[in-house]
Amino acid sequence: MLNLVLFGPPGAGKGTQSQKLIDHYQLVHISTGDLFRAHISNQTELGQRVSKLIADGELVPDSITIAMLEEEIDKNPQAKGFIFDGFPRTVAQAEALDRFLESKGTTIGGVIALDVTEAELTARIAKRKAISNRADDDSEKLKKRIEEYFNKTIHVLPYYEQQGKLTKVNGIGDIDAIFREIKGIVDGLPV
Repeated sequence: MLNLVLFGPPGAGKGTQSQKLIDHYQLVHISTGDLFRAHISNQTELGQRVSKLIADGELVPDSITIAMLEEEIDKNPQAKGFIFDGFPRTVAQAEALDRFLESKGTTIGGVIALDVTEAELTARIAKRKAISNRADDDSEKLKKRIEEYFNKTIHVLPYYEQQGKLTKVNGIGDIDAIFREIKGIVDGLPV
C-alpha cells in the first residue's frame, strides 16, 4: 500500500499535486480541509465546532482530526493507498497517524514537502480567492494560517526526516514539471 503525506503551507500547491498523484496512482485523497469543509457545509455538530475554530484561525484539536481521518480510512478498505493533504500538522498527529496505520498493517511510505516562498504563497492565494472565493482565503485568516504553518506545522518535518521519509521539492515553477519530480520520488519509494 502506498501512503504519502504531501506537506506545504497554504497555497503551496498541495491540492493540485495531490490530484495528479491520485489520478496517476489511484490513491484515496484525504484532505483535512475538505473533511472540515464537508462537515461545516452539512452543519454537523462537528462542523459547527470546526467552523468556529477555523473562523478564529485556530487548529482543530487532534482528537477531532484523527477521528475524522480514521473514519475516512476505514471507509476505503480496498484502497491502493492514501495521500494525506494538510495532515499531520503536529508531531503528536504524526505519531497518532503512524500508530493507526501500523494497526492496519501499513505505514507512511514517503513525505513530500513543497517549498514555496511567502511572497509566492500570497500571490497564489489572492488568485485562488478571486477564482473560488474560499472563506479560509481571507487575508487575515490566511496570514494566521501561514504563520501557524511556519511557527508550528513545519516542525513535523524533522520527525519524518529522522525516519528517512522526507523529500523537499521546489514548489515554484511549471505544475507538470513539479509533478514529474514528485512522481520520480514516489516511483522510488518502497511499496
